[in-house]
Amino acid sequence: MADYIHLAAACWVLVAGGLQIALKKGTSMHRRLGWSWMLSMLVVALSSFWITGFMDLLWGYSPIHLLSLWVIFCVLMSVQGARNQNLRRHILFAVGAYLGTVGATLGALAPGRMLHGIFFG
Repeated sequence: MADYIHLAAACWVLVAGGLQIALKKGTSMHRRLGWSWMLSMLVVALSSFWITGFMDLLWGYSPIHLLSLWVIFCVLMSVQGARNQNLRRHILFAVGAYLGTVGATLGALAPGRMLHGIFFG
């Protein structure tokens, strides 16, 4: 079940994050879409801790779980930056988290992973 929650939230993260980068900043749409993106990022990161066993280095966890911890940190720092009008911090952490998600998605296409099976049989 965690796999599907993770996958659904990750799909929204990729779509909403791309829109956030492309659309005008500072609008009410940017804020609403941004909140949904941030919450989805947290769902993706937190749900990953119930997905274990791909590369069992430590109790089923692998180096990709470090990315989940980093994403949680990035979301918190980005929200804090936006709330304090530190737009540089907000942008750097939000874009960094998005690019990390894109990288993780590419990693999820590796043989033996669920996405590889979906797309490549």
